Amino acid sequence: MPKTDTTVTYPAGALTGTGTVQHVETLPDGRLAVLLDATPVHPVDAGWPDQGPDRATLTTATGRGVPVLDCVVGATDGDALFLGREIPVRKGTEGWVFLVIHMVPGDAGIAEGERVEVRVDGEYRAALSAGHTACHLASLALNRQLADAWKKDVQADAAGSPNFDALAIETTTILPGGSRDVYRLGKSLRRKGFLPDALLSDPAAVEAGVNATLAKWVASGAEVRIERESGLLTGMRRWVCQLPDGTVSIPCGGTHLTSLAAVSAIEVRLSAEPGEGAVDVVMETRCTFSEGQ
Repeated sequence: MPKTDTTVTYPAGALTGTGTVQHVETLPDGRLAVLLDATPVHPVDAGWPDQGPDRATLTTATGRGVPVLDCVVGATDGDALFLGREIPVRKGTEGWVFLVIHMVPGDAGIAEGERVEVRVDGEYRAALSAGHTACHLASLALNRQLADAWKKDVQADAAGSPNFDALAIETTTILPGGSRDVYRLGKSLRRKGFLPDALLSDPAAVEAGVNATLAKWVASGAEVRIERESGLLTGMRRWVCQLPDGTVSIPCGGTHLTSLAAVSAIEVRLSAEPGEGAVDVVMETRCTFSEGQ
């Protein structure tokens, strides 16, 4: 088993790379789990599975192209390999190594010690990166729009607004060119001081305010970057965007645009779905790519 975490290059935007096969293991479903020392492939993390895996291909020394069927975060204690939700410890736990697991067909013929070329589908990556950047911006704009909807002091977001997104979020899903966030407005959120009517009485007005903020930010063409403490999978990474009102920084392990100039618009649509004892508010975010992107 590998002794160090996988080196990942996708935070810097890499779409290609070369890796040495450190371990190959046959999974119960017949697929092979392939571990490389370094990879540009973004895996899905079971701890916060908002952004799914890249689409990618491994090319062997013989020139054979092997499709990556799935890519997940795994971990080992040196004896056994654990995938996704099977991992029994948190990242960074002493004695454990965290890895990018490339799942390939069982007949791939990939052997330990072999060097393989890795290529990621750039168009799909770009769409997911745009969706993830749009998701962060939409959450910040929503927080700003609902800043006066609190009767108690709560934690602030990266821009200084009360962090409705963090306190109410149920699920986040990054989609190609957008995202889908589900917020739960229930007793717990009300006890924290949120006034639901600020959102539910006129969601169209909230939506319009969020979209006005997003239009201003997109028009700025702001720079976006990922800051990393190391090149390892477990290294802390932060999404940083230089918005007109100030630079914001959010911990994030996903992929992103490098500039808001890549999109011509980011817009949200809000809808309410009543449930038992609570209301779920769904925010659908979509971005439009600039011409030539």
